[in-house]
Amino acid sequence: MKYALFLGCNIPARVSQYADSSRAVLKKLGVELADIREFNCCGYPLQNISQRAFLFSAAYNLAVAEKAGLDMLCLCKCCYGSLKKAEHLMNKDGSLQQEVNLFLAEKGLKYESKIKVKHLLSVLYHDVGIGNLKSKISESYTGSYKGLKIATHYGCHALRPSKITRFDDPVAPVLFDELVDITGAESVDWVGKLECCGAPLTGINDSLSMDLTKKKLANGKKAGAHYLCTACPFCHLQFDTMQKMMISHNGNEKHLAPVLYPQLLGLCMDIDKKTLGIKMNQLDISNITSFLTSGTLNDAKG
Repeated sequence: MKYALFLGCNIPARVSQYADSSRAVLKKLGVELADIREFNCCGYPLQNISQRAFLFSAAYNLAVAEKAGLDMLCLCKCCYGSLKKAEHLMNKDGSLQQEVNLFLAEKGLKYESKIKVKHLLSVLYHDVGIGNLKSKISESYTGSYKGLKIATHYGCHALRPSKITRFDDPVAPVLFDELVDITGAESVDWVGKLECCGAPLTGINDSLSMDLTKKKLANGKKAGAHYLCTACPFCHLQFDTMQKMMISHNGNEKHLAPVLYPQLLGLCMDIDKKTLGIKMNQLDISNITSFLTSGTLNDAKG
């Protein structure tokens, strides 16, 4: 398996540990990644300003991947949703695809619907497969996550609109939970699991943004979760950086730190903490490794 890795804008600048841990996990699974320098913005920030500008930006990436003959692997769910929307619109409307191709022709490119856009979790679940993941874990797993409770945060843009993204059941998704369960940790059922993290409102209505985040954190803790698990840079930053700021403002040390899924998976595949960027998270998640040796959290807070 080989994919064109689409990092987007935020991951290299603000959540590089997401890319590092994903690369490490995929390499151990025998998945090849191609870094394509020609990729540009997915177009997401332009959707509410100019649909044509959004579409041209997104379609350019699709055409670049098509020229390389590779399906795209996205880490960001906003990028995933944006590229899937562009893919859907052009496949649905031949005249629109023709217009886009006139733009692409100026750059020596053409889009012919020959490649697919996939998210990291989809690749792990469907392409690598649960069985293969389990076998890789059992080969190197020297400890156990037994007793570790995780609250999965699906995010918005992978699930909705479901007819376009086709990621999972938008009302009762299971993909992320099953991926957590194979590590030996328990994916808990919790209220607000599918609610927005609040990130889209940051900088626009900070009060409402924080309120949404607080409610999610409270629900996760009420369900007994030790950590949140994320697979999107925007969601991760909201629960990590924003939550750290919230803690510094109210003096409350109780929190629910987020762990990126490839970090959680990588630890039980015996990938070292430095490679996975464990210390790069704003909120300390180093205690998660204590489950691999003792089955309990050491000096857990929250």
